[in-house]
Amino acid sequence: MPKKKQNKTKTFKKAVEDTPDIANCYQIGLQGLGIHSRKIELLEGKHCSGSVDIDSCTRAKYPQSNRWDYAFCFREEVFFVEVHTANTREISTVVKKLKWLKDWLRDEAPELDKLKAKSQPFVWIQSKDYHIPKMAPQNLALVQVGIKPISKLSLK
Repeated sequence: MPKKKQNKTKTFKKAVEDTPDIANCYQIGLQGLGIHSRKIELLEGKHCSGSVDIDSCTRAKYPQSNRWDYAFCFREEVFFVEVHTANTREISTVVKKLKWLKDWLRDEAPELDKLKAKSQPFVWIQSKDYHIPKMAPQNLALVQVGIKPISKLSLK
């Protein structure tokens, strides 16, 4: 009888549990995003294998840091979502949050980092209206880090 092939891909839930900072924070579906889950539109929700409120779970350990908000897994890829005001004054804050997230993934959450989406894993969703003029000099910072606010994330 042939041996069953072992799945070498770590699941999102297991990656969360293996990350001490968020080990007890796994939530079913988009529950980890709380009221902001309405900013995510999934064509087939059954392919969402969980979420985490990174900000709340890491607040005690990193109280003075600009922490990123959420992570969720859809179709075996992890997306990292920041719901934040989209105006020129807040660009530097979101850039700092993204740097914090990338450093945290590298240093504290490498298993989660391995699961990040291949295309656009870091998403800034505007909390309200968009107030960043196209010609604003702050836009250069957004171009450099490859992130731009959107009103809603839709995945198929």
